[in-house]
Amino acid sequence: MLYLITALILPAIFIFFKKWKKSKNGNPTKQLPPGPRKLPIIGNLHQMRNPPFRRFRDLSNHHGPLMHLKLGDCNAIVVSSPEIAKEMLKDLDPSFANRPQNIATKIMWYNSSDVVFCPYNDYWRQMRKLCINELLSPKMVRLFESIRRDETARLVDSLRESSGSYVNFTEKIFSLSSSITCRAAFGSACEDSDTLMKMIGDTLRMAAGFEVTDLFPSSRIAAALSWGKVRYMRKMRRKLDVILDDIIDRHRRNRAKIAPGDGRRLGNSEFGGEDLVDVFLRVKEEEELKFPIDNHNIKAVLFDLLTGGTDTSAEIVDWAMVELLRHPRVMAKAQAEVRQALKENPSIEQNNTVYNLKYLKLVIKETLRLHPPGPMLPRSSNKEHSINGYTIPAGAMVFVNVWAMHRDPRHWKDPERFEPERFEDKALDFTGGDFEYLPFGTGKRMCPGMTFGLATVESALAQMLYHFDWKLPEGVKAEDLDMIETVGVSAPRKQNLFVVATPYKLAH
Repeated sequence: MLYLITALILPAIFIFFKKWKKSKNGNPTKQLPPGPRKLPIIGNLHQMRNPPFRRFRDLSNHHGPLMHLKLGDCNAIVVSSPEIAKEMLKDLDPSFANRPQNIATKIMWYNSSDVVFCPYNDYWRQMRKLCINELLSPKMVRLFESIRRDETARLVDSLRESSGSYVNFTEKIFSLSSSITCRAAFGSACEDSDTLMKMIGDTLRMAAGFEVTDLFPSSRIAAALSWGKVRYMRKMRRKLDVILDDIIDRHRRNRAKIAPGDGRRLGNSEFGGEDLVDVFLRVKEEEELKFPIDNHNIKAVLFDLLTGGTDTSAEIVDWAMVELLRHPRVMAKAQAEVRQALKENPSIEQNNTVYNLKYLKLVIKETLRLHPPGPMLPRSSNKEHSINGYTIPAGAMVFVNVWAMHRDPRHWKDPERFEPERFEDKALDFTGGDFEYLPFGTGKRMCPGMTFGLATVESALAQMLYHFDWKLPEGVKAEDLDMIETVGVSAPRKQNLFVVATPYKLAH
């Protein structure tokens, strides 16, 4: 930041006096929401800290639940109250249904032609509908039960082999989630998973939109300062192209081998039908879509699935295990429920046992409250609005601080405490209708993969609690675990979790 300020000091002085002279000429300004004092050029950048949602919460405590920040050249509106969030995301939806655009989404998601970062328009509706119908619907999620069971069994076997030694739980859960997502969407696990895992983590950190060139989009100096990051992203995009092009080419070759009218197999899915890539290739060839698609459009959506389907589920399981290790009472209660329910048949989904694991569901809900996978809902205003008497400028970035709302003492008793039992009294769900609890967002941009991700989370946690007793490595205390999140679109824990897993039957 000091380097940035130094690099901009001379043009800053010039622009400051230019704006001062313009204001002296009597140009009217509309009343923006309150916020901290701003410096010329950089605005409030000097007051930012990582992770930003924690800093936004601290600033909002002083300046109110509707706050204006100037981040470089960009207007940013921070919302941290359920009432204002409801007005923006429900009453004024779709006026706030757009996503802010930044350099990472343009490079890594093929000019934002995906579903997550695409502008709100008819093309977005088309691609979202295809994803939900062919991969993310409750019917499809049930179909993928055998994949979840198979991959979870592999993880259990791997942990048994490491019995008595500490393992990197974060990496193993990430690998599990990645394999489930790839097999469901592409028909097979990704071969270059290590490269993909690193790429997903790096990309999600940069997609948050806080790169210098995002905050000063018209500045050549900012572009020069960001040249290294842009070059790195383009290098990652080339690696991503290799991985995704291989997936698409393999599907195209296999589809060409399927004889017309062959009732034995219709596509590349493990179940004999079409998987999502097959569907995209078919509708592309038939040219019946209102908005024709090419390989770049397909790859943009596939990268959505890799990042969202892999990162979100793994992050929730990882945070849940951290909290269980920090709260032995909750761990014991959850394990007792799981082991009682699965003692006759450890296959959780095969006998619909998952529906009876009520306390485990409370643990997941409380994990999502304290550690929402999307700590801030990034939106953009498509036109000027007036809210609570304040002007929200057209094109302003809007950050709905879900992380702060989930910890607001006005809506939650002892908000910093991990207490799953609170949801026995609070009948809140994930559907986006309760604005004090929005772990998956709300409105038209609500996470379409919620059902898919939760199925992985419930299955993985139940199997981990059933098959193993857990403890931290020798010398590591639960109360000393670092609970700070890393920077990015999602909010995984900054430090990986290392644990010792002891097989349950050996321990008892």
